[in-house]
Amino acid sequence: MARPLPTLAELRIESGTPVLVRVDFNVPLQAGEVADDTRIRAALPTIEHLRERGAKVVLCSHLGRPKGKHVAAYSLEPVAAKLAEIMDAEIIFAHDTVGDEVASLLDEVQPGGVMVIENLRFHKGEKSNEPDFSQQLARLGRAYVNDAFGAMHRAHASVVGAAEQSEQIAAGLLVEAEVKALDKLLHGPERPFIAILGGAKVSDKIGVIESLARRCDGILVGGAMAYTFLAAQGRPVGSSLVETEKILLAKRLLERCSERGVTIYLPVDHVVAAGPDADQVETVKEIPDGKAGFDIGPETVSRWADVIGRAGTVFWNGPVGMFEVEAFSSGTMAIAAAVADCDGYTVVGGGDSAAAVKRSGMSEKFDHISTGGGASLQFVEGKELPGLRTLRLWST
Repeated sequence: MARPLPTLAELRIESGTPVLVRVDFNVPLQAGEVADDTRIRAALPTIEHLRERGAKVVLCSHLGRPKGKHVAAYSLEPVAAKLAEIMDAEIIFAHDTVGDEVASLLDEVQPGGVMVIENLRFHKGEKSNEPDFSQQLARLGRAYVNDAFGAMHRAHASVVGAAEQSEQIAAGLLVEAEVKALDKLLHGPERPFIAILGGAKVSDKIGVIESLARRCDGILVGGAMAYTFLAAQGRPVGSSLVETEKILLAKRLLERCSERGVTIYLPVDHVVAAGPDADQVETVKEIPDGKAGFDIGPETVSRWADVIGRAGTVFWNGPVGMFEVEAFSSGTMAIAAAVADCDGYTVVGGGDSAAAVKRSGMSEKFDHISTGGGASLQFVEGKELPGLRTLRLWST
């Protein structure tokens, strides 16, 4: 049994106590504005909790991949502006991440106030978990809170190093909720336990497939990764995306699942075209040469919806087609509807599948939509996430 996480209630906070909070504000930007504020809103309960206790809340996050350099397009300033709009409150923005200027601005923050510091990844020390950078971050608070579940699988300075060098640490409310929800998939899930896996590459999900094969009763495999499995069965896949170097591995995974009594469901019909931008789209049982599969077909949707409808637990990670293109979105939207209608416990593993659920307009019908794609996959795989390990070690 995993050690409990230290909680916000355990923090010793007085009015004016600065608290460094690692959040996940890695949000999409369009024309210099936040295009999707889901992750910002997910952090609000923790932020408001600390404000109500009179803390000076110092928020830190990464955004994109600036590779240790100051890149204006990845500045968190638009994110701070969006946060101010959502909270209807003044948010102080620091144009650096650490240093004297940031410390001076922190002095100006009033009890219950909020400051956002610049993108953590503008400093090379963030990804390398450099001790000096970790220490400078830790000095911004007399307590540290990690509420960035989406970054828990990264052993970075703001996730591990700063926590290790802080006087007191705790998990935020979002992290608590994520762990509680995902734990239900690992410990005594209601049966049948069905997993839906999509996305492009088998290689990205080898570990989770093997883990789920030990826990699940059935796995529905869609997205481009399905074509590698179909190729492993000797089925025609046309010019669909196939990881040829992973065909043997896919065959072995199919064999292991069969040995364990786990049913693998692969598409039985496909929506195909010459390319993602092609005008001519058709539904076929077998993919001809010169055509590629970009979505599951209606017969597959019907069969899979039946399996999902009888499930006691459903875990979904990855769209089952190129849903961002309207012509290839029907399969993913239909699966979203099937999971939403399921009476069992339903969890969406973040990333593109969370975006698909939001697009479907049925988010409220799911039991849990994770904010962390990679982190949720590794958690379900049974791996110990560096951020959670650091928090749990503190509780001993």
